[in-house]
Amino acid sequence: MTIALGLLGGGLILGGCFLMIFLWALRSGQYEDLEGSASRILFDDDQTDPKP
Repeated sequence: MTIALGLLGGGLILGGCFLMIFLWALRSGQYEDLEGSASRILFDDDQTDPKP
């Protein structure tokens, strides 16, 4: 029984840590521009002037 309680407590602590990291990512703007990075990989502006 003590092992089950230890696993339950550890799972709740670990889940709380992941929840805090997810909320930090939301507040810091990690998910603001979902389409910008996807289109940025398709259009490379650095190679507009090819060098011989």
